[in-house]
Amino acid sequence: VPTPKSYVLYAAEPQMVPAGRRSVLELRFHVLEGFHVNSHTPKSDLLIPTVVKLDPAAGVKEGSLEYPSGTTYSFSFDPSEKLNVYAGDFTVKLPVVATTGDHTVNGTLRYQACDNAACYPPKTLVVKVPFTAK
Repeated sequence: VPTPKSYVLYAAEPQMVPAGRRSVLELRFHVLEGFHVNSHTPKSDLLIPTVVKLDPAAGVKEGSLEYPSGTTYSFSFDPSEKLNVYAGDFTVKLPVVATTGDHTVNGTLRYQACDNAACYPPKTLVVKVPFTAK
């Protein structure tokens, strides 16, 4: 079975927010069927958390990212170990205050994907968040 180049998909959806007021942008990710990624707060220090890093963008004040809570999951090979993971769709929220106009916040999503048998080396996915403030 070939392993996918990316286990997580991200589609930048243009969003609209009011200019000059605190708003929340949504970064929607999709984990491929049959895989999961460690949550932002995995239960073990050995696990690599899912982290979004964003570059500063002109005219945009970014707040702290808000990560969803993960799902507790245990595997048949070690039922005693409970992991905290994201599977399927998950959304990271980005609070912003932006000046009027079109903006794009660039960044990355770093994650470690696993299936029911193994975990794979961490990957980095490029993230662009286009939005308009009016």
